[in-house]
Amino acid sequence: MRQIVLDTETTGLDPASGDRVIEVAAIEIFNFMPTGATFHELVDPERDIPEEATRVHGMTVEMLRGKPLFRDIAGRMLDFLGDSEIIAHNAPFDFGFLDAELVRAGHKRLDRARMVDSLAVAKRRYPGLPNSLDSLCRRLGVDNTMRTAHNALLDVKLLAEVYLELMGGKQPGLELAARAARPVAMGSIVVAPVARTPRPIVPSEDELAAHAAFVAKKLKDPLWVSLAEPQPLS
Repeated sequence: MRQIVLDTETTGLDPASGDRVIEVAAIEIFNFMPTGATFHELVDPERDIPEEATRVHGMTVEMLRGKPLFRDIAGRMLDFLGDSEIIAHNAPFDFGFLDAELVRAGHKRLDRARMVDSLAVAKRRYPGLPNSLDSLCRRLGVDNTMRTAHNALLDVKLLAEVYLELMGGKQPGLELAARAARPVAMGSIVVAPVARTPRPIVPSEDELAAHAAFVAKKLKDPLWVSLAEPQPLS
């Protein structure tokens, strides 16, 4: 199961009033395990950035001057998202901004059926408690000491850890099984997994006799022997 964890930074709170996206970050997870694949772009918003927004994420318009416009990154972003579920904290906010930018760039809006709101998940699990990303990091033991300001790439990495904990944590055994079933790319060659033939170990008659003698000598009335014997009909 492929999912994308996503975060944006913006010039404000309302795309309908002209606020724009200034940063998009996303990472891929497969079967609840980060794969290392990432998408990250800083974006020239083609407008000013209010001081109150700069206080949140630390970015100024001077820092973004000369960066690509959203329409220049939209295609690559959509390719990375594919048709996977998109996880975001307060996801309607991010989807609303991305939809506004995508429409402006001549693309379709994102399908809301793909949206997974980790904030809503956290509220269901911890009703009545603070469920900001920082609060969840502290509650779930995710190290966020390096987070001094909002930064989409850092936030999305923290959110991936938080989301995996919210979903019950990773089960490594399941991931190993899934990974074994996936083709492995070696350069330009894709190698299919090798089928494993079961090789049951069947004891010989001598080994069975030796085991029976050992049990008779060391154990008194072993339970499994009595269970294996036919029981008289009552």
